[in-house]
Amino acid sequence: MARTLPRRRFLQSVSAAAVAAPLGAAAAQQASPPASPAVVAEPPRQTPVAWDGDVCVVGGSCTGVSAAVSAARMGAKVAIVELNGFFGGVATAGLVSMWHSLKDRPNKKDIIAGTTLEILERLRKREGVRGGGNNTAIHTELLKLELDKMIVQAGVRPFLHAMMTAAVVEDGRVTAVIIEDKSGRRAIRARVFVDATGDADLIARAGLEHYRREVIQPPTMCCILRGINGLKKRHKGFNVHQAIFDKKYNQAIEKGFSWSAPVPGDCGCPDDAGVVGPDDLTMLAGTRVFGADCSDADQLTRAELEGRRQVDHVCELLREHFMGGKGLPLVALPARIGVRETRHARCLHCLTADELVAGKRFDDAIANGTYRIDVHNAKGAGVKFRDIQADFYQIPYKSLVPKASKNVLVAGRSLDADEQAFGAVRVMVNCNQMGQAAGVAAALALEGGANVAGVEAAKLRAALARQGAIVL
Repeated sequence: MARTLPRRRFLQSVSAAAVAAPLGAAAAQQASPPASPAVVAEPPRQTPVAWDGDVCVVGGSCTGVSAAVSAARMGAKVAIVELNGFFGGVATAGLVSMWHSLKDRPNKKDIIAGTTLEILERLRKREGVRGGGNNTAIHTELLKLELDKMIVQAGVRPFLHAMMTAAVVEDGRVTAVIIEDKSGRRAIRARVFVDATGDADLIARAGLEHYRREVIQPPTMCCILRGINGLKKRHKGFNVHQAIFDKKYNQAIEKGFSWSAPVPGDCGCPDDAGVVGPDDLTMLAGTRVFGADCSDADQLTRAELEGRRQVDHVCELLREHFMGGKGLPLVALPARIGVRETRHARCLHCLTADELVAGKRFDDAIANGTYRIDVHNAKGAGVKFRDIQADFYQIPYKSLVPKASKNVLVAGRSLDADEQAFGAVRVMVNCNQMGQAAGVAAALALEGGANVAGVEAAKLRAALARQGAIVL
């Protein structure tokens, strides 16, 4: 445990003035550039157009893939831009492997289908799903493969390892996005755009109205650990969620909230006889990085480092106090930290908690859900839960249409919602529905002069139903 930095000292070491501190003082000093002016002048340039089509989706999460595939299935020519080298977002890059119920609260009526159900069925055929009902664990690596297939089969043009860096706006309409990838700086033209970045990156760069809450939910660094079920067998009463915050073992992580999920396909989970096999893999989400707005580059950097430090501390804690100082519990770290909340688009309708709790029906409803209100404390331990009173709630299309937007939609956690409503609708089964709706709406907008606010609710809902979504 001695090699793990105390939290305060660690955070100081990754402050903006000392990001290079892990290199050592001498190396950091040698690597530091000389003093420079506050800005650098760039010469004018002509940016080559890499692609020109109907719809461009920025962000390749499951939400973004749902949007791109759904628009392509409507006959649109579609491109998708993703920063990682694979699709899936938090579900793959963040290792967040738990999807929630597709049924109403009485567990009698199907309320979610569409691309969410399609993805689960694809994974189920490959034994990449475990459990069901309120909690379904998915195999994140198989998910990457199936999302690839969906994109290719739909004829979507993928841009992987590509960052959207700017938006070209003409007469209040986004006409292109600028990306940076291995080939350099390139432009993608389209008539309609979907911001599925989760951070409202396109909305912000296009100059559309957006906001951040004064206090936002903290991000979590997940990980996959080996041997958790075995420790339960060896240590009576062992509970990993209690152990990692127990001050008897832990002096380096502030108490937050911890949960876990089985890894589908793992033969190490206990069988009916209680025997634990050799793999014994568990996805653990037991860290929190407080005070980090991950739409800010420097805060995102700090959050990544602090999240991994916390995972390292958990592993050393387990190794030292429960594994006899032997063994390697860590199997995998995520490609990026799991972000719960950053920017939100200011849309035509702000979804409220009262609307969710009461189960308000919307004429332009494009998604249904039951996941309860779940707001993670941004300053300490615990989660604020609030139950839904109705059988299910709905998300309206207007909460995906930014104010003053002519041809840009949002999908996923950048939607417009108050704090508590957002705490419920931010989960993936809900975001996927938003993605499918945004993709279908983008294709319909092409028919009406690419005005996203003018898409008729009845036409949108009918088109979603034809694609297998459940419209209620």
